[in-house]
Amino acid sequence: MTRYDFDLFVIGGGSGGVRAARLAAAMGKRVAIAEEYRFGGTCVIRGCVPKKLFVYASQFPEHFEDAAGYGWTVGERSFSWLALIAAKDREIDRLEGLYRKGLETNGAEILETRAEIAGDHRVRLLSSGQEVTAEKILVAVGGHPNPHPEMPGSELCISSNEAFHLEELPKSIAITGGGYIAVEFANIFAGLGVETTLVYRGEEILRGFDMDMRVNLREAMEKKGIQVICRDTIVEVAQAADGRLKAQTHNGHVFNVDKVMMALGRQPNTKGLGLESVGVELDAKGAIRVDDYSRTNVDYIWALGDVTDRVQLTPVAIHEAMCFIETEYKDNPTKPDHDLIATAVFSQPEIGTVGLPEHVAAERYEELEVYLAKFRPMKATLSGRDERTVMKLIVNAADRKVVGAHILGHEAGEMAQLIGIALKGGCTKDDFDRTMAVHPTASEELVTMYQPSYRVKNGERV
Repeated sequence: MTRYDFDLFVIGGGSGGVRAARLAAAMGKRVAIAEEYRFGGTCVIRGCVPKKLFVYASQFPEHFEDAAGYGWTVGERSFSWLALIAAKDREIDRLEGLYRKGLETNGAEILETRAEIAGDHRVRLLSSGQEVTAEKILVAVGGHPNPHPEMPGSELCISSNEAFHLEELPKSIAITGGGYIAVEFANIFAGLGVETTLVYRGEEILRGFDMDMRVNLREAMEKKGIQVICRDTIVEVAQAADGRLKAQTHNGHVFNVDKVMMALGRQPNTKGLGLESVGVELDAKGAIRVDDYSRTNVDYIWALGDVTDRVQLTPVAIHEAMCFIETEYKDNPTKPDHDLIATAVFSQPEIGTVGLPEHVAAERYEELEVYLAKFRPMKATLSGRDERTVMKLIVNAADRKVVGAHILGHEAGEMAQLIGIALKGGCTKDDFDRTMAVHPTASEELVTMYQPSYRVKNGERV
């Protein structure tokens, strides 16, 4: 039997790679994990964790304003961008330390270097040029923001990566893109007092989400002072004479702003990994092709997380890592379950969603019952804030199963996580109706919508 240096070599120290390496090492496997930047990956270092911290920071101006309606007088206040950055960095350092500790405690060897596949069962460590061998290789290198170098002036723009490390808070920003990253950062910057413009080529922001969520969020953003321009896109950015940036759109709009942020999708980090040297198949976007068990076409190489471009969410990468361990080391073949994944958009107000949006459900089922409620949340009654919560349930009329649940409002992400359990369990609308409400809460609306707002038959609302 061939003796390898390692039983498992993991390339990439993000959430998925770390989970796989830690679990395999805990089983007594000889494991190495290589990361060229910082452990924690996109989510912990430059993604959802620091972004959520920024979201919290950007919400305080509204909290201060709302306090007056409840009898509080808030005195003089000020905001320090540099203090926020420093606090965020301390928290990221702490979390990275926990990732490292988990690996070390379980006996995985940490290699702080870029690693590339050098041949059959071989990995090259770029910091030293050393080559090591491994029985199994797991690629979990994630992705990066698409820089769109073909756009004139793209080098003058920032991405979400740089947004976490700006030396000062800009007075104005134009963001191009309409996905969750663009929408979340538009709300963050606007909440911190930045004059914010969002430019998106589509008909409405957040393509793929339920239309009622998309429309109502865009309207809420506009009420907060965010300028949202759809059916347009930034095509050129240039340095202006005053040191600011001049952004020009396809339809002739010109914005003079301090920063331009590009949020136009992400690309897998497969370039230069040596995958072609052993024949690993990639798709048109450069993502690694895998089967239902995260296997590539090369029998000793697996891939998971964003580099496979299946579902780009941190919990999905972690789930895929656990399935890899079950399949390869516990003799329990387990496919990652990508169905009914609850997710959130941390906009303001935020969106929580699980299951099918109406337009997709209408294509899949002959008849739908749609339950839709739009109301002023209790918190806004004394604060006087003009905002609405929107809740929507989509039900297959044939068997009464709830196939989609969509929420726009405070703590919508928390609600989506819980309602996701109900949908995963196959609950019907009758189950919802039998469930007693928790009063007074916003979420009680989910179990008190007894009559459908409308039906959809053969794709048409009736």
